[in-house]
Amino acid sequence: MRPIDAYFFEKEEPLRGCLLYLRSHILDFDSSLTEEWKYKMPFYCYNNKMLCYLWTDKKKGHPYIGFVDGIKIDRVELLIEKRNRMKILPVDPSKDIPVQLINEILSEALSVRQLS
Repeated sequence: MRPIDAYFFEKEEPLRGCLLYLRSHILDFDSSLTEEWKYKMPFYCYNNKMLCYLWTDKKKGHPYIGFVDGIKIDRVELLIEKRNRMKILPVDPSKDIPVQLINEILSEALSVRQLS
């Protein structure tokens, strides 16, 4: 099994299902997005440039989507915390996934990435 696949399948439910859905949704969002294993986490790249990644908050155990140039995206739903460049979108695996919000932020992230 590839390390990137093991990352998802070693998680317990409902975290696993949530992460697998986010993985699939991100890859289906735009045909130019590719998945890569970088820094021991799944990254999603646009034209070979890192766009976002999936990770799990160590304290709450909730997954989140990290946006590489999140600092350039002005959305109240994105948290910067102690990061300089990236912002995250927390996702609660016990609730409905905010698909519309994710789509809007992915669109903005792609626009930012296309300009850089």
